[in-house]
Amino acid sequence: MKNNNKYRLITASILSLLLSAPNTIHAEDGVSANEILIGGVMDLEGRSSGLGLGMKAGIEAAINNQTIAGHSLKFLAENDSYTPDKAVEATQKLIEQKVLLFAGNVGTPTAHKVLPILEQQKIPAVGFFTGAGLLRPGKGDIINFRASYVQETKAVIDAALKNGIQPTEVCAYVQNDTYGMAGVQGIMDALQGKESATNVVAALEKVLKLQGDNIPRNGIAPVGVYTRNTFIARDGYRSLKEWEINHDTHCKLIVTVGTYEAIARFIAYAESKAEPWIFSAVSFTGADDFRKTLNKFSIKERVIMTQVVPPPDSELPIVQEARTALGKDYGYVSQEGYIVGKLLLHGLRQLETEGKPITRANLLTTFKGQQFDLGGLNMDFTHDNQGSDLVVMTQYVNDKWLAMQDSAWRDWLDQQQKTPTTD
Repeated sequence: MKNNNKYRLITASILSLLLSAPNTIHAEDGVSANEILIGGVMDLEGRSSGLGLGMKAGIEAAINNQTIAGHSLKFLAENDSYTPDKAVEATQKLIEQKVLLFAGNVGTPTAHKVLPILEQQKIPAVGFFTGAGLLRPGKGDIINFRASYVQETKAVIDAALKNGIQPTEVCAYVQNDTYGMAGVQGIMDALQGKESATNVVAALEKVLKLQGDNIPRNGIAPVGVYTRNTFIARDGYRSLKEWEINHDTHCKLIVTVGTYEAIARFIAYAESKAEPWIFSAVSFTGADDFRKTLNKFSIKERVIMTQVVPPPDSELPIVQEARTALGKDYGYVSQEGYIVGKLLLHGLRQLETEGKPITRANLLTTFKGQQFDLGGLNMDFTHDNQGSDLVVMTQYVNDKWLAMQDSAWRDWLDQQQKTPTTD
């Protein structure tokens, strides 16, 4: 009888332990008894650190002091200095720390190296700060917030053509890697099928067929390139001038796809040559740091930038929340980070409401095929893995980004007609 009681007591104790700690025994990576770990890899120390610091600040502002089913949220951010090899090392480090997912990673060339690792490990990638096609749809579990570079470049080129610029007058200055080539793809898509654009599209195709980073791409098309993490503009500028001379045309719009310092320096270099070009930049350039750098080089006008978040003066609740939460750190990039953080919270809170375990698979179901409101922003994942198609065109005026006006195109084109060329 004593032995039977002893065995019953042992069995009951084991059963009690199993029932009281199921999350410990079968826990998903990144989810402990009281904490959810989210990882992110971005430039926090390099030449594009403004982007990484902005995304980090935004995500942290959104998730700090929030709890999900009794779990606090912690964002572990690792620096990669916008360098693919360092991004791989940082990714492996965070995987070893058993994060639930990666959020807010910054950059296309870094994502190009990191995404295959995440796919292999079945770790979701959420809200990466890039509009490249390799994430749309991409391989693995990828959830995008922002509009694509194709959508951004198309918005600018469509507006340029509408206001009198010809397809043969659209040129580009881009980073010589997967990021820059994503921009070239967007330009080619926007010009495809346009009258008089056949030769331009064919030349752009030649550039895109060249595989790899930092291989010779100047002197082939109406495209100038520069090397990532460098600021030398001369070679890319010469490539554009060579195209003008050899094809008896003039660049009127230069679509740029790069980082804030490199693009601002290129614009300053072109202005030192008295070029009357109109310049556009995509959102990844980083509106806040780009504005500061343009000001540093005394650049006053003829700069357009596409944004993928609502303007700072928007009355949308998510913008007002971000401004309050971020304070002096508020800006276009940190706003995007905040939205990504709120996107994560939306999914996690839905799991909490439905009483479902916090797992990668369950979290993905809160996005895929769903449509919902995120503080006034419409998120629509019913057709693809990208929630927002928002593209807002802005122009640089008096050290600010203001809504783009059609009259600006007319004024700038009038100036171009009055300015002698430098051929």
